[in-house]
Amino acid sequence: MPAQLIINSRPYETRVALLEDGRLAELYIERHNFQDILGNIYKGKVVRVLPGIQAAFIDIGIERTGFLGIQDIASHQNQSRIEDFIYEGQEIVVQVIKAPTKGKGARLTTNLAIAGRRLVLMPYNKNIGVSKKIKEKEERERLKKIATEIRPEKDMGVIVRTISKGMTKEKLKQEMDFLYKLWNDIKEKSKRYSAPSIIHREPSIILKSIRDLFTRDVDKLIIDSLDGYREILGFINDFAPGLRYSIELYRGEKPIFEKYGIEGKINTVFKRKVPLKSGGFIVIEQTEALTAIDVNSGSYVGENDLEETALNINLEAVKEIAHQVRLRNISGLIVIDFIDMEKKSNRDKVFTALKEAFSRDKSKTNIQYISSLGLVEMTRERTRLDLKEVLAEECPYCSGRGLVKSKESISYEIFRELERRKNSLGNEKIHVLLNPAVEEFIKEYKKKYVEEIEERIGKKVVFVPKKEMHIEEYEIVN
Repeated sequence: MPAQLIINSRPYETRVALLEDGRLAELYIERHNFQDILGNIYKGKVVRVLPGIQAAFIDIGIERTGFLGIQDIASHQNQSRIEDFIYEGQEIVVQVIKAPTKGKGARLTTNLAIAGRRLVLMPYNKNIGVSKKIKEKEERERLKKIATEIRPEKDMGVIVRTISKGMTKEKLKQEMDFLYKLWNDIKEKSKRYSAPSIIHREPSIILKSIRDLFTRDVDKLIIDSLDGYREILGFINDFAPGLRYSIELYRGEKPIFEKYGIEGKINTVFKRKVPLKSGGFIVIEQTEALTAIDVNSGSYVGENDLEETALNINLEAVKEIAHQVRLRNISGLIVIDFIDMEKKSNRDKVFTALKEAFSRDKSKTNIQYISSLGLVEMTRERTRLDLKEVLAEECPYCSGRGLVKSKESISYEIFRELERRKNSLGNEKIHVLLNPAVEEFIKEYKKKYVEEIEERIGKKVVFVPKKEMHIEEYEIVN
């Protein structure tokens, strides 16, 4: 089954779901009060240089300073020191290559990359690269030749993205001209703006889904917002007019994420234990240092011998592990504890299957061979927050030992539930019983969205705080 992009867009939140073979594979969330800054370009000010770790901290105008290591400075050479390039008080143009987390600031680079749908222009890098997912040698050589010919300056680099496969030189040249114009605009702003300030903002999550996710593997994009639909059509008319027939405005009565079976799948990201069809299961433990994934045979006993049982469970677990890592956006160091296998041929099968399972992952991975203890160490590139960090906050009931859904996530759940049940709620006034902390949060921060929901469902909504209710618990009554 071809992949699909399903977009649920509301003024308070936009959610983009990638379905592969009908199953939720990736989920991206952007909220009005938290814009993803990955890819943004800033004119920043150096606030501190640390020769001991060859890094500097840069004020880019957000709450936490960004981190710039010497390896991310475009002009640095081997054996050079950061103090040869950077000094306190200096104004410098940087790009965010890793989004900030709850404990760390954004990671920055001066080696800028201007991304388009088909190409990436690198003004300070001379290299010409072609996506590794384009396997055919002749096509790789053709695209590399085109990229070399159309780059606007000889000392600029270009990355040819996967979607460029089969594209003509004229199409690629058209996009390159746009990226070069964008780069000149960025240069001009960097001269005029004072630090700290933003000089280039990445497009909205809706347009990024077109640029980065709408590949040849994706058959259709379906969105439930008329404004978002128009925004998409305006974008593709300039860059990919052929896609307009693959864009659909959803007008169904049932909420779009419920229609496509997505809503119920989102809560699975909070589960430690994930069952396998055979009766086995995997356990996922996320810590600050690493993520540990344990494979367990559970109730599966196999038919022949222990070695075959271990192989079958491990092969089944491989697919679920790759799925959960992508869905939850787990990154950093990941250690997988497979069931022990004596035969090297079986370990080879599991290792090959693991690499194949991650082949559709857009984040870079580095997977090490299975050790004699049955462990696999792997790393996965971190660029954005993992899904739990977006959807959850520290639990007030257990002093940080666990997680509950954030008050914002619960608020939006209530809004969506009110929309879903609008035809079954008979009275003109609807009462929502909920935890006082959530009621206070809605009253203080989400009042305008309540008014929009009331207009959408044609009923008055009254929130009634109940101290005895768990923070995640609520009830909608007539």
